[in-house]
Amino acid sequence: MKKLSALALLFLVVLNLNGQAIYESIESNKLSGNRELKIQLPRNYNSDLKRAYPLVIVLDGDYLFEPVAGNIDYQAYWEDIPDCIVVGVKQDTTREDDFFYDAETYFPSEEGANFYEFIASELLPYIENKYQVSNFRVIIGHDLGANFINYYLFKDNPLFRAYIGLSPDLAPEMENRLQERLSSIENETFYYLATGDADIKVLRNSIIEADSKLKIIENVKLNYKFDNFEDANHYSLVGRGIPKALNEIFALYKPINGKEYKEKVITYEGSPYDYLIKKYEDIAYFYGFEKKLIENDIRAISAACRKKDDLESLEKLAKLVKKEFPGSMLGAYYMGMFHEKEGNLKKALLRYKGGLSLEPSQYIDKEIMLEKMYEVQDALKN
Repeated sequence: MKKLSALALLFLVVLNLNGQAIYESIESNKLSGNRELKIQLPRNYNSDLKRAYPLVIVLDGDYLFEPVAGNIDYQAYWEDIPDCIVVGVKQDTTREDDFFYDAETYFPSEEGANFYEFIASELLPYIENKYQVSNFRVIIGHDLGANFINYYLFKDNPLFRAYIGLSPDLAPEMENRLQERLSSIENETFYYLATGDADIKVLRNSIIEADSKLKIIENVKLNYKFDNFEDANHYSLVGRGIPKALNEIFALYKPINGKEYKEKVITYEGSPYDYLIKKYEDIAYFYGFEKKLIENDIRAISAACRKKDDLESLEKLAKLVKKEFPGSMLGAYYMGMFHEKEGNLKKALLRYKGGLSLEPSQYIDKEIMLEKMYEVQDALKN
């Protein structure tokens, strides 16, 4: 098991090398000096393009940045989550000071208060002014850092939309404060908490107690997920918690799979086309950027249109595909499919023929277009 975990981590680190890793130093008035940053930009990042990316802030960037950045790069490559800008804050020599909280109020004070303000009033503006980030922000912490991320929830307008706490060393009263705050939060918020059966006992006990209070919260704006990993200690649970948390946070973004197709697309009260439009509008609303239409979702919606004999939706889908992929075979293929389903085989044949000179897509190539042509030609003869 350890060998497999090591190989998986090595794979993610190697894959992460393909990203645009940047090392920067930011001058901080709050910290009276400079702070080192690790930054990973998406593979396709282009500052000239008007596109915004979710921002992921990683505390304890000395050791936590690589596993987070590697997981994001890997999952984004397969379009399971969006491309993100990942920023790790180095704290190897300042960790205890950065996470310091008052012994009576249990809120950040002295150096801890300065670090809190550094993140809020210096780091975030610095990144937002320099890179193309959306208003969807994620913050990740482990141990003391996983406790510290909670303090940003207590602002009137929380700075982050998603919080990932990996085996937090919770401050006294934090369980009760979290329950109260997350019960009343008014913005869509994602909160992930993880421990393991071999976690540090005192931490695990307080995390289990926190879960018992958070899981009974009735607030439609809160998306809460808890994991208690088997055969996982304080450190190994990190490698398992990161991908689980990302999957939870970006669940809406994921391509339509078999489960979503059966439980949501087919049973949707509106048309399959309406479901597709709403899904992409929700993505833009929740994550602060527009997702480019992907072929997987086109295939799922076209299948639903045919299953429900919804020609109107199929025609709308074909027109949308043609608009979004003007130089691709996709538009011709789905327009041909529409005309074929409505019984206009001559128009269908013209569409399929016209697509032969266009660029193939992930699933549609010249061979498939020819097969459709031959099918229609045979049907015309009979």
